[in-house]
Amino acid sequence: MDRIDHKILRELSRDGRIANTQLAERVGLSASACLRRVQELERSGVIAGYRAILNPAAMGRGFVAYLTVGLSDHSKEGQARFERAVAGMDEVRECHNITGTIEYLLRVETEDLAAYKAFHTDKIGTVDGVRQLTTHVVMDSPKDERG
Repeated sequence: MDRIDHKILRELSRDGRIANTQLAERVGLSASACLRRVQELERSGVIAGYRAILNPAAMGRGFVAYLTVGLSDHSKEGQARFERAVAGMDEVRECHNITGTIEYLLRVETEDLAAYKAFHTDKIGTVDGVRQLTTHVVMDSPKDERG
């Protein structure tokens, strides 16, 4: 990857629906050369896909929290069991297996605090093998480049 590829990626991460002609103009290439580069970035897996960025508040999910989860069973099967459980929970928007004193970091979106409490108590809190839960409520997101 060179400087031009990085410029293409920066522009696409800002607006994945940008027209190829406009993208080419912004990065200083002809439309055909730009299209070839984008296709190569897609083919090589650098660009893994395109998707809509959703606004949780506009969808009635304005309460956002990060939840750390510690498991009592650290085995591969214990982790797989937990991952299967959270895969079916619509409130869990992201699940990351991380290093440290806990095993998982979840991004959870619900309607409000009451809905989060119900999720915490009735869903995630009842998953077999969950030992520890710690909630971090998002108050603001001055920088968020998830795409």
